Amino acid sequence: MTEGRLLARPDGLPSWFEPLLSRVGTCRTEDFTALRPPVDGGRPSAVLVLLGADPSGDPDLLVLQRAATMRNHAGQPAFPGGGTDPGDVDAVATALREAAEEVGLDPASAEPLALLPDLYIPISSFVVTPVLAWWRQPHPVSPRQPAEVAHVARLPISELVDPANRIRVRHPSGWVGPAFQVRGLLVWGFTAGVISALLDMGGWTRSWQPGRIVELPAAAVPVPAARGGAPDEVLP
Repeated sequence: MTEGRLLARPDGLPSWFEPLLSRVGTCRTEDFTALRPPVDGGRPSAVLVLLGADPSGDPDLLVLQRAATMRNHAGQPAFPGGGTDPGDVDAVATALREAAEEVGLDPASAEPLALLPDLYIPISSFVVTPVLAWWRQPHPVSPRQPAEVAHVARLPISELVDPANRIRVRHPSGWVGPAFQVRGLLVWGFTAGVISALLDMGGWTRSWQPGRIVELPAAAVPVPAARGGAPDEVLP
């Protein structure tokens, strides 16, 4: 799928979902990356891009931090998600199942709104479908697989768009991409790229100067994911 697709526009949706929801319905792969998924091949996977609201009604985004002991993505923030299982009927099922397994999300509390375009990650051959969802009924979440997930956080959109929290990172390969330093987390790679594009589409982005570049430490550099792992976090 090279274009976004709306799934629902439910009653009660917070007003801050516009213009994001309308925009993702017409977005294309090129809005996120110059790479296009292969015509054949690539392992299907999905991630859950879950937007909720704090008690004051301001939007936030659910992310998790991978365990420091993992072979892939050690200590790295990411969206809940992973490879498609045989029993998953579609990308929505994959994303919700993975979120339930990783952080204890109640699938009934999240309302899928749109499928973003498929994004290809060459280093692991994953073809990732981000599933945009509204967390209609937020509830406590926490790591359910300590060997894989160390921490779960809700990142306020207001902090993600703060120019003081926006930087760029350089991978040892030479790739340079957007990143966020928020609440003790360094969000980069695939996750940061998707977040950056969605902030633009939602009209949330504030003017910032992308001059500062942080070199990624060796521990943050992923190696190709083993079968069953989550998508690698490098999106050239």
